[in-house]
Amino acid sequence: MAVVADAFDELQLRLGAALEANRPGSGIEHVMITLPSFSVSESILSHYGDRIFSLEHRYLTAILIAGRIESCRNITILSRLPDPAIPEYYMALIPPDRRASAVSRTTLIEVQDGTNRSVAAKLLDRPDLLDEIRREVGDRPALIEPWNVTEQEVALALALGVPINGSSPRVRGLGFKSEGRRLMRRAGVPVPYGMEDVRSVDDVVAAVEAIHAARPDAPGVVIKHDDSGAGDGNIVLDLGPMDAASDPQAWLREQVSALPEWYRTDLEQGGIVEERIAGERFSSPSAQVDIRPDGRVIVLATHEQVLGGESGQVYLGCRFPADPAYSPELARHATAIGEELARAGAMGRFSVDFVAAAGTTGGWRVNALEINLRKGGTTHPYAALRNVAPGRYEPESGRWGTHDGTARAYSATDNLLDPAWKGLAPSAVIAAVADAGLQFDPATETGVILHMLSGLAIDGRFGLTAIAETADEAESMHQATRERVAALVE
Repeated sequence: MAVVADAFDELQLRLGAALEANRPGSGIEHVMITLPSFSVSESILSHYGDRIFSLEHRYLTAILIAGRIESCRNITILSRLPDPAIPEYYMALIPPDRRASAVSRTTLIEVQDGTNRSVAAKLLDRPDLLDEIRREVGDRPALIEPWNVTEQEVALALALGVPINGSSPRVRGLGFKSEGRRLMRRAGVPVPYGMEDVRSVDDVVAAVEAIHAARPDAPGVVIKHDDSGAGDGNIVLDLGPMDAASDPQAWLREQVSALPEWYRTDLEQGGIVEERIAGERFSSPSAQVDIRPDGRVIVLATHEQVLGGESGQVYLGCRFPADPAYSPELARHATAIGEELARAGAMGRFSVDFVAAAGTTGGWRVNALEINLRKGGTTHPYAALRNVAPGRYEPESGRWGTHDGTARAYSATDNLLDPAWKGLAPSAVIAAVADAGLQFDPATETGVILHMLSGLAIDGRFGLTAIAETADEAESMHQATRERVAALVE
């Protein structure tokens, strides 16, 4: 393993040159390999089941980079190729004078093997495809843009001889809930009152009792698996009934013991319990950040996350930018966390989830919840914005400023869902949105960009990013798209 780690460290020394090439105007021909490889636990894989390949297709928005960076050749590797109408649709969103060149510089590769294994694992079993990618890269600078980085992605990078814009598996634990809380405290960033390293019913009971004693006004607690994402390992426990119970400890132990067996089994690998923050005004913002090879930390965006599901903890979508009342504070905290991660050896993209609460009057109180040492649900909407309305995020104002000085905002989701839409052809949805005048227009750099259209065949689900000059306009486009698609089956 030490030999592999040393070889990977040496390979990563090439990343800086590849990233320098991967910017508009560099003029350096290079290759970006998009790798939406979900190397995650079996419990998360089983949760998503046959939706995995549709989730991979969210990152097809990355092919829009060929229109923004004319020296970039993009190779996107997927478990299944999309309907041909989908990549054609994305190319139609690129300005006409760049479209033909973008098409010639874009390659999609399929590694279907009938399993839900990660793309990296599948590709490692295909020496023919590895050879094809090596030939396409040639002697150009190149980088892999992964979803996350485990030993599988490291093995793939070494097999291809291409560095990864991501953190070594050696620091992967910093993205777990327990380690993340400790790191955020070291960075001086506030976190909810709670306990790390819980592994059993007894641990959870003790943690809840300690939190309730220290924070008697907290309405509940959230139990989280260390290695989880998108809220799938989170369970909310309301503590209201505990005070009314004749035997509070017995009530609490009964509630925790009744957690699903699979959940308690996964908890043995580690987890946390923390107070549930509440307020008359409440929000779940996040910050998306890059750590460059030289250690620089750059805040790329802040978002308002849209959460749902039975527990209200599952990521459904986001709105950009976050509320300016606290977005500068989010950026400061995210920078401090990024600097601590960089000192520990982390690199590439990460995000931080926060909670913001306030009374009917007074200021917001912001706490950091967790570090996602990978790409996530806010990555593909941000990539779409950056590629079709180039500009930069201004942390001081919480604003995206474009090349002409105008602002952009967006409303995005992965969960436009209606069982009645199951079986709708992607081309029909694309046409309906275009006919309604909602499709993204490269001339105005506003409009709706669809994604995850492969989900229509699975359960009638797709996603979108609605880009406009104001948040209200973006939300209006979002809702109009839902209505237009719903009209297809009325």
